[in-house]
Amino acid sequence: MILKDVANVIRSKNAGPYELTLDVILKDGEMFDKIKTAGIINSDMIAKLYKIPVEDVLSIVYFPNALAIKATIVRPLASGNMGERDVYGAQQHAPLVNYEFEV
Repeated sequence: MILKDVANVIRSKNAGPYELTLDVILKDGEMFDKIKTAGIINSDMIAKLYKIPVEDVLSIVYFPNALAIKATIVRPLASGNMGERDVYGAQQHAPLVNYEFEV
């Protein structure tokens, strides 16, 4: 399966100047439960996709009422820092879009 095919929303945004939040909102509860139970979205997966140390994955939280999964990571560069190209953190979700997985 490909994450974009089972999600209504995949997005990223700032969680302050030093962190990014990655949101995945799934289309249905059955898929949410399968992904949660199988541990598909986890710290190792996020670290590998974003090429960051696993310690830089600060949290992964599942919100069943919203069918949402939220991962928070340390930004490689602070928002607005010299060389930083996405001040709002709104274009950092791309690695998640085509993520392939099995449940």
